[in-house]
Amino acid sequence: MIILEKKDYLKTPVEHIDIKKIDATAMVEAMKKMSFTSRDLGRAADIYDMMLADKDCAIILTLAGSTSAGGCMNLYTDLVKNNMVDAIVATGASIVDMDFFEALGFRHYKGTPYVNDHELRSRYIDRIYDTYIDEEQLQECDKTVEKIADSLEPKPYSSREFIREMGKWLVKNSKKKDSLVQAAYENNVPIFCPAFSDSSAGFGLVLHQHKHPEKRVSIDSVKDFYELTKIKMASPTSGLLMIGGGVPKNFAQDTVVCAEVLGKEVPMHKYAIQITVADVRDGACSSSTLKEASSWGKVDTTYEQMVYAEATSVLPLIASYAYHKGNWNNRKKREFAKMLG
Repeated sequence: MIILEKKDYLKTPVEHIDIKKIDATAMVEAMKKMSFTSRDLGRAADIYDMMLADKDCAIILTLAGSTSAGGCMNLYTDLVKNNMVDAIVATGASIVDMDFFEALGFRHYKGTPYVNDHELRSRYIDRIYDTYIDEEQLQECDKTVEKIADSLEPKPYSSREFIREMGKWLVKNSKKKDSLVQAAYENNVPIFCPAFSDSSAGFGLVLHQHKHPEKRVSIDSVKDFYELTKIKMASPTSGLLMIGGGVPKNFAQDTVVCAEVLGKEVPMHKYAIQITVADVRDGACSSSTLKEASSWGKVDTTYEQMVYAEATSVLPLIASYAYHKGNWNNRKKREFAKMLG
């Protein structure tokens, strides 16, 4: 009987795709002439390119799920560095457990879902479907978040403000140059995590508050909502590139309604793409179609496209297509982080 050690499981790192080196334009153009998901993907690529070509359009990227761990981490950084998104709404896991984690010098590893999970647990290995993470390294991520919180003035922060401090910390301490958190900080692209505590950051902040019960850092999720709504109010024309669903999807869509609550009518999001595998029949927010969102006054239906596919299989094609079409070259940098302070 072969007994595997921890190092035997964690030996082949996930490699992140580089959309700059792979020109998918011809492939996507061909897929537009096909049927089913291929044609949906082609239309989604066109809509994203339209967002980039529309000089008045602010683009919000929303991230849910584990595409960062699965190989799209550098893709998202490239979107920021090349002015292809103006704000990001994500799960805490995408930003902290995956991106910030790798910025600390750690990696995600190729694994398999066909494994004894009790064996993984005994070796302190966490599994995301077919991807492995070293739990001991993840706890180092927790402690780094604690260290950053300890260094800040004790008061409530929006997640956007706290993530900006993480990016600032990475400028001097990062062990990986292509971190989304650092790139967003350097390009003044705000990142919002409305459920920030549902991540490695949550453990780090609990450690911080446990040791500092009186004067402590906390996260103000209402401030997040207000700040993102300010971005929508400053950008009447907007587009959504949504990977998965969850809280990030609804948070970004709800800014239209929130602006109305604040007494300012703004147009619905003009453009919208969602890549998802969720089934619409359960009535959940993650699976709700963009046409359904129009009934809530959130998304216009002229330029919207649902793509029913696992995101790592189609997002690189859409992003590569938009990158190599080059309309991002003519966009102005919005730098919303400067507006929010």
